Amino acid sequence: MIELKDLKNILHGDLGRLDKLLIVLAAAEKPMKVAEIHQLATAAGVHGHKKWNISNSLSSSKAKAIRTPLGWELTDAGRARVDALLGYSATQPPSAPAVDLRKELAKITNAKTRAFVDEAVKCYDGKLYRSAIVMSWLAAVDVLYAFVLKHHLKAFNNAAAKVNNKWKPAVTADDLTLMKERDFLDRLAGISMIGKNVKAALVECLDRRNGCGHPNSLKIGPQAVGHHIETLILNVFQPFAGKA
Repeated sequence: MIELKDLKNILHGDLGRLDKLLIVLAAAEKPMKVAEIHQLATAAGVHGHKKWNISNSLSSSKAKAIRTPLGWELTDAGRARVDALLGYSATQPPSAPAVDLRKELAKITNAKTRAFVDEAVKCYDGKLYRSAIVMSWLAAVDVLYAFVLKHHLKAFNNAAAKVNNKWKPAVTADDLTLMKERDFLDRLAGISMIGKNVKAALVECLDRRNGCGHPNSLKIGPQAVGHHIETLILNVFQPFAGKA
């Protein structure tokens, strides 16, 4: 699925006219009349498209797009071309975990965290499962850092100092990154920001992230990634993202 904000960036890349038209059809996810193609191209900020002979361009696409009674639509060859151009599958129905994770974007105001979540969704839909696990974990930890800084910084620093007398009180998220993530989860449990069962579930996610983030023979499938993402949604994004 290609959202309008992504479409704007994609169509302003170094693409030929036909490839731009195929991507517009992919973004619409339905057959389109020529007028509708022009309308979406305008919304995406494409310049000069009103002078294009769209029907002629699509007719010359070598069957990547065909005209039906409902309008122009992609064929399997067209969808494959779009996916190859983007480097991920934008023409398949979005997966449930990816849809759920994208819903959490509305709660996230931090641009860096939003970028992590968006990349995790794209990795999942592109079947880059190890990458999806890594990126979704980065997004979740970013949410936890932000929540600590806003609501529990003093308690966190006090707890950290009791365990490590060399701990320099954190002031920023970069300061928090100096602590190992497993220790960070221990401190969150120690100040009752999360319970011990939540901590155990997040440690499992952390271990999975570590396995996926290093060269090894570990294989990950969609169900494992779905479980990973669901755990993060229920125990990090839903309780903390809207309040950080």
